[in-house]
Amino acid sequence: MDLATLVLIFAVGGGLLMAFSIGANDATNAMASSVGSKAITVRQAVIIAGILAFLGSVFLGANVAATISRGIINPDAIVDKNVLMLGMLASLLSAGLWVLVATITGFPVSTTHSIVGSILGFGLVAGGPEVVRWGTMTGIVLSWVISPFFGAITAFLVFFNIRRKILLAEHFVRSARIWAPFWFAMTASLVLLSFFFKMPFGKSLGLGTFGSLGLTGCIAFLIWAAGYWLVGRLFAGVDLQPESMENLFRRMQVGTACYMALSLGANDVANAVGPVAAIWMIATSGNLSPQAEVPIILLIVGGLGIAVGIFALGRKVMSTVGEQITRLTNSRGFSVEFGAATTVLAASSLGMPVSTTHAAVGSVVGVGLAGGFAAVNFRVLGKIVMYWLLTVPIAALTSIIIFQLLRWTLL
Repeated sequence: MDLATLVLIFAVGGGLLMAFSIGANDATNAMASSVGSKAITVRQAVIIAGILAFLGSVFLGANVAATISRGIINPDAIVDKNVLMLGMLASLLSAGLWVLVATITGFPVSTTHSIVGSILGFGLVAGGPEVVRWGTMTGIVLSWVISPFFGAITAFLVFFNIRRKILLAEHFVRSARIWAPFWFAMTASLVLLSFFFKMPFGKSLGLGTFGSLGLTGCIAFLIWAAGYWLVGRLFAGVDLQPESMENLFRRMQVGTACYMALSLGANDVANAVGPVAAIWMIATSGNLSPQAEVPIILLIVGGLGIAVGIFALGRKVMSTVGEQITRLTNSRGFSVEFGAATTVLAASSLGMPVSTTHAAVGSVVGVGLAGGFAAVNFRVLGKIVMYWLLTVPIAALTSIIIFQLLRWTLL
């Protein structure tokens, strides 16, 4: 068996490990706040996230994946393609192991940053500092601050509006008829914009920026009008308390959580199968283009790995984010999901390498701070931030060690 075939076989295993770890850790982004606010049970969350993440991976997953992880290194600077293949394999194994360790200990980390750190590590050893695109690394470091901060601000403002305009309003039913449909429409707009601008199938429709915005606006207005009628009909002649409005947000929250699970599979599967596709390209053609076509079978394998990871270990990190940072109600949980999704969509549109995990945790903290500093468990938050800061250096160091062992063993 030649070296290329052997590395490709190991790479499929490494891709499965990475996909499993993505599912186990990133399930928190989709379902943690829904579980924490009791909108759904842990068991329901695991089942829903597992099924939708798999469907997102296979049917909406990127069939073109960036194989050099946001351009973190220049692969042309590494002359020996066998070295490049081993480096990609080491990166997969390193990132998968680090995310798995973080998951077992119950802490959320960025799978994207784990891959970036791993590729950085082998790139430094294989080609030296000059092969690293340090501008991208600077953007990643900035995202550690920007994405949780922006998520926190957005979620805080959303919950502040909900509390003021609905939960604490004097005529809360009348106010809810206006503002609850507004958030229905805003949620639908967020989902549609993300679909049109981020998901491959949405991009393939070719609507363009103005077409996508126009269609989104029309659908959002229709949803607001339908919501106005529905809320009025739901509460007509019924004596309710402001807390009863939480039921509205419970329903909205389940919808946004389902979308986030679908999006998780569609967008994150490339972190697992993209490097595998790169190794396959090198093994079969001897060259690596900036992007590699990902066969459908790899998307299926990646989707299965993500789903199994959710089923096996998803509840551990889900508990940390959804229950241990702050207490979440349905309206708070909805605000968290809206803040996180808005942050990721806005940052992606600007080309910033943000982490969904960072945005989700920041949003939870922002909603918690709406109840005062005492409402946030800063001890747990401090441990989460420590894991974030350790992700790139630990992934890089582990990748260097695995890469050197592979090179000494196989070359």
